[in-house]
Amino acid sequence: MNPGTTRGTTRRTVLAGAAALGAAAALPLTGAAGSAHAAEPAADAAALRTRWHTLLTGGPGLDLADPRIASAVARVGRAATTAAKGLDPSATDGLFPDLTSTVLSNHVTTSFKRLATTATAWAVPGTPQYGDEALRDLLLAGLDWMLDHRYGPAHTRFDNDWDWEIGSALALNDAAVLLHEELGDERLARINEAVRSYTPDPNLWRADRQIATGANRVWISTVVAVNAVLRGSGEDLARVRDALSDVEGSGANSVLAFNDANAAAGGTGEGFSSDGSFLQHYKHPYNGGYGKELLNTLSRLLNLLAGTAWTVTDPDLDNVRLWVDEGFDPLLVRGDVMASVCGREIARPSKQGHASAQTVIEAVIRLIPGFPGETAERFTALVKQWIAEDTYRDFLGATDLASLVAAQRLLASPVPARGPLVTHKQHPGMDKAAHHRPSFALGISAYSSRIYGYESIQNENLHGWHLSDGMVLLYTDDLGHYSEDYWPTVDPTRLPGTTVLVGRPADAAGQRTTSTADWAGGTALPGTTLGAYGMELRAFGSSLHGFKSWFCLDDVIACVGSGIASGEGRAETVVENRKLRDPAAALTVDGRQAPADTGWSQRLDGVRWLHLEGTGGYVFPETATVHGLREERTATWREINLKYGTDTPVTRPYLTLWQDHGAAPDAGRYFWFQAPMASAALTKRWSDAPPVVLEAGSTAVHAVRRDADGLLAANFWTAGAVRELASDGPASVLVRPAGRTLHLALSDPTQLRPAVVLDLARRGLRVVRADPGVTVAPTATGTRITADTAGRRGATLTLTLKWS
Repeated sequence: MNPGTTRGTTRRTVLAGAAALGAAAALPLTGAAGSAHAAEPAADAAALRTRWHTLLTGGPGLDLADPRIASAVARVGRAATTAAKGLDPSATDGLFPDLTSTVLSNHVTTSFKRLATTATAWAVPGTPQYGDEALRDLLLAGLDWMLDHRYGPAHTRFDNDWDWEIGSALALNDAAVLLHEELGDERLARINEAVRSYTPDPNLWRADRQIATGANRVWISTVVAVNAVLRGSGEDLARVRDALSDVEGSGANSVLAFNDANAAAGGTGEGFSSDGSFLQHYKHPYNGGYGKELLNTLSRLLNLLAGTAWTVTDPDLDNVRLWVDEGFDPLLVRGDVMASVCGREIARPSKQGHASAQTVIEAVIRLIPGFPGETAERFTALVKQWIAEDTYRDFLGATDLASLVAAQRLLASPVPARGPLVTHKQHPGMDKAAHHRPSFALGISAYSSRIYGYESIQNENLHGWHLSDGMVLLYTDDLGHYSEDYWPTVDPTRLPGTTVLVGRPADAAGQRTTSTADWAGGTALPGTTLGAYGMELRAFGSSLHGFKSWFCLDDVIACVGSGIASGEGRAETVVENRKLRDPAAALTVDGRQAPADTGWSQRLDGVRWLHLEGTGGYVFPETATVHGLREERTATWREINLKYGTDTPVTRPYLTLWQDHGAAPDAGRYFWFQAPMASAALTKRWSDAPPVVLEAGSTAVHAVRRDADGLLAANFWTAGAVRELASDGPASVLVRPAGRTLHLALSDPTQLRPAVVLDLARRGLRVVRADPGVTVAPTATGTRITADTAGRRGATLTLTLKWS
């Protein structure tokens, strides 16, 4: 909620400047939007149909002389040619020969999607299909076939509710808008009846009528809204508007309210929180999956309703700005979305190649007209940066026509691009961290008693066992690294950064389970790229236990592990597992190149430093034994996704490095620091004179100190002390001297403690500034800092001290 606003009992107060400006500014309309009063349903329906038609086709007046527009129109035509292959309304077993199943519901959705794709080309001037009468008749016959044989009140649903109530309904609505003037009253009535038989209420879904939440609520609302336009029902449009705020449920499952601010309302906790985290299916981090789809679908719905009697005026709509700034910007890396927040979508071949980021960009482009002024300029600068920095996937060469028209207008504006993101961002609401530097980005994936480890439902993401066991994903200038078949071919038992037991669990083992440990999270110094992060690892299905820390200190990430123990099995910690852009990329070990032959495998003893060409360096201040392996890995997408995978084998080259803690270890440990994108010369120099030293690596505390400025970073697993700093219990702390000033940041990563008490062996300190809830008092030996952490949900608290 905006400062200074209050929410009325109906949540219908005015959000100044929000979506009211929307569609008229964003999209060219063939008819005026008007006020859309219920007294004039026919005129209103025609205007709103035009809006939705424009979202699907780019609208009238496309400049076919513009090479970008012409290319996009050609893509629409090619997509329709592919989609219409095999379309046969005279068939008895299926409308398409490869979509005949009566047990797999995605065959129904895919059939409707192909019809909608083909109808789009029929409706877009310049395509080979535009206005073709024979194609129109074929499409109408195809719709009839689906209504007769698969979809509607006379048919029993099977398999996945999503396909019946959302996937199929959205595509059928789109086809009906595109072909509206050709349908005839009887066919249109059948379509409307069919959609409403599955999706009558924007608040409820599934056959047993559960409360719809998160992205599902926005999808359901959009189905009801477009169908209401087709029927001219202002009453249902009003229900859609209110459903976004969950008026019927007193706001408990509002998609616009932050879930951490809405906990008392009794909702499921799904949706966005104020730190930018997004959860779906209760406890799964999902910004790059359901979160992006929520943003995308909501942006379309806001465009449809803007400037009408059903404009969304809930003040919580203002939260969407923070979704973009906190929930998407830090998780995008040059056109890729960090895989740790994409859920089971990483196992879908259609979602690689930066496709997810395209969805985010399209959504933000649609949102810009609804947030005029400073937000619009900031979002414009952001979109310009996102489009420009992704040199792997050409956004303008892949996006839909309406987004292309809007993006070209945006790119021609005088607002400059934002520039590369340089930040350290933690998401305590979903146990994830993102570290952005000018030459690389790094994502850390943990889980706890609050968050599930991974999702594998509908026979997808079958090998996601270790996605949250401390997985570290490094993003460099190899923008296609996590595309081009990474997820089916990587060894899923050795994901980078993880500590695991050797062995291959059963498909989907441990999915949708939380950890028995509470400690996951960290702290960060605002305005810097300095952060401490950690997790207590308690592995699913075994006794493996340990403590893992990552101290992100600008261009160096110090990795510390201790207490690695297991009553069974052999434990490993994976230093790196890289899909190689160049299969012969040089691995340098203490100044000597290791063999680059496929199949090379070696135990490397007494290692002080390693350097992998094109990736960066790894320094072991305490010499270590590291195992190395080069291999060509072959797999199919079907192995990790029975639903959407393909059977074509793909092969990719990998280099894996790991430390072996031995069989049934009881006190395994490690310490190295990673220097992403560093040269071999710099890696050697840092090995000779480490920029970071280990101050503590016990089961009570991990801590490192940076030589350049004396910064101390510590993760306290329990009460303990390290050098000048002591904590009364679990905490994550950063102490950074700067002349006579001391900057301090702290948090409670367990999210359970009412307060954190720190003792700093420094006298004569006075407070320059402190966050609310942080107090400072002198002691006989130094300074005591007490921070109220109750209800902070793991967020960082900061203060600045100065020597008198």
